[in-house]
Amino acid sequence: MANTRLPKLDTLSVVTMGLLMALQLVISRFSVGNTFIKFSFTFLIVALIAKWYGPWWGMMTAAVVDVVGTLMTGGPFFLGFTLSAVLGSLIYALFLYQQPVTWWRVIGASVLISLVVNAILNTLWVTIMYKTPFWGLFPVRALKQLITTPIQIVLVYLVLKSHTIQMIQERLKI
Repeated sequence: MANTRLPKLDTLSVVTMGLLMALQLVISRFSVGNTFIKFSFTFLIVALIAKWYGPWWGMMTAAVVDVVGTLMTGGPFFLGFTLSAVLGSLIYALFLYQQPVTWWRVIGASVLISLVVNAILNTLWVTIMYKTPFWGLFPVRALKQLITTPIQIVLVYLVLKSHTIQMIQERLKI
């Protein structure tokens, strides 16, 4: 029988997770690119939380950060985007939690998130929210994913394999 209980965290882990969530909220306010290809680096924090704390804590923090971020910006809240955030964190955790960081794991997680979450689900949520035609939006959004996903793959791999992150992970005993 699989363990479905939420793993317990020590004080250091709670504080670290809170700091990472705060960092994710700050980073989400900044983006790179133009109006067509614009993205922020929040995916790096999502991947890091999922790698260090697993699917349950990763999904919970993704949901909280999505809701708090929406409240902070005053934008419209839509549960679909929260679901997308949770699913993206779950995918990272399934590929990376308690596993060695390899190119294939990072590629698998990133491509799955890019295709299922970003290109399909998020396009569906925009379609529902703004009553726009799915197939009118999908090609442009899919093209954006084709361009940004390789960048995300390289950045996630480099961050998770960096000496600094490895050292922090060892100090946190994760």
